[in-house]
Amino acid sequence: MYKFIDGGVTAPQGFTAQGICAGVKPNNKTKRDLALIYCDTLCNAAAVFTKNLVKSDTITVTKEHLKNGKAQAVIVNSGNANTCNADGIEKAEKMCKIASDVLGVNEDDVIVASTGVIGEILPIEPIIKGAEKMKGTLSKEGGTNAAEAIMTTDTVKKETAMTIALSGKEVKIGGIAKGSGMIHINMGTMLSFVTTDAAISSEMLSCALKEAVEDSYNMVSVDGDTSTNDTLAIMASGKAGNAEITEKNEDYKIFVASLTELLKSLAKKLAKDGEGASKLLICSVVGAKTKQDAIKVSKGIICSSLLKAAMFGADANWGRVLCAIGYSGADVDVKKVGVSFKSAKGTIDVCENGAGIPFSEEKAKEILLEDEITILVTLDDGKEKAEAYGCDLTYDYVKINGDYRT
Repeated sequence: MYKFIDGGVTAPQGFTAQGICAGVKPNNKTKRDLALIYCDTLCNAAAVFTKNLVKSDTITVTKEHLKNGKAQAVIVNSGNANTCNADGIEKAEKMCKIASDVLGVNEDDVIVASTGVIGEILPIEPIIKGAEKMKGTLSKEGGTNAAEAIMTTDTVKKETAMTIALSGKEVKIGGIAKGSGMIHINMGTMLSFVTTDAAISSEMLSCALKEAVEDSYNMVSVDGDTSTNDTLAIMASGKAGNAEITEKNEDYKIFVASLTELLKSLAKKLAKDGEGASKLLICSVVGAKTKQDAIKVSKGIICSSLLKAAMFGADANWGRVLCAIGYSGADVDVKKVGVSFKSAKGTIDVCENGAGIPFSEEKAKEILLEDEITILVTLDDGKEKAEAYGCDLTYDYVKINGDYRT
């Protein structure tokens, strides 16, 4: 159904972007921290946001702008979350006006987002000057700069794109994301922006996004903390020329399945780049009674600090997997549980029917020293499955978060 290609948010027809160093944080002189994404036509749009009761005011403004299901541009800064500030709404609206002036779009058609330190006043002057510098510079090549500009403690840019076929037409979907810490996603990610040239109604786009996020971003946890700024937005230009998707037909199913895979790709990048992380952890659960049970088990395991620490030390401590299953809240017969560890170095079974079995500690160590590990869990209780994404817990996580503000 789909093929991954080079590119990010500028891969679909109609979209350009740019990212520069505006100096949003006073001590930042080189890091890109301001991005613009633009479409040359008004798009159908949708978004999902954090469920944290403490929210950035950018979310309040973006929600209001998306009530009509339309958007044409995104402005986003890193270095400051614009959260818990008395002038937060004013600053978020000002950012939309800045994008409006630079791009020539209606300010009500601008999606705004911020990420960074909570509780510090957002300086608007650097954003005004930075946006002016970007005027006329947005391009197809600028998408990767935009992906870099939304990074905070991220160590790598996260962008991807794909092509799919809808009603005989080639359609592209592209996306960028940021997130390294304060990630226990309950809707989308820290920040993620997706574009497509598919023709799809705002209503169906919203439905598709909500479906796709459940098996992708909502299955990621780095540290158990749900961010105040989580925003996942999508814009559709309709320029691919496919028959517009206005109902849940076969094209809709293809679009949802493809969007899910694109978001999964970004989700894994987020988990692998968790703050201080050295390993991507994937927990694959099969044989659950219900989908919800599979989700509870996979996320319970991926969120276990003890399990994450064991994976950092390449210790095949499968008892910590069973422990996490036991308190996950899932309806599980623990006497049926099987556990295996898998990596590029092979697979090793460590638990059957809820009990340990003989295995080579040396082989297990070799498997767990790899930088991508899959924890395979068989519940043998039904046909449902789920997959969650996380990372190991290292010394560096505490170092990074011990002086995050300074």
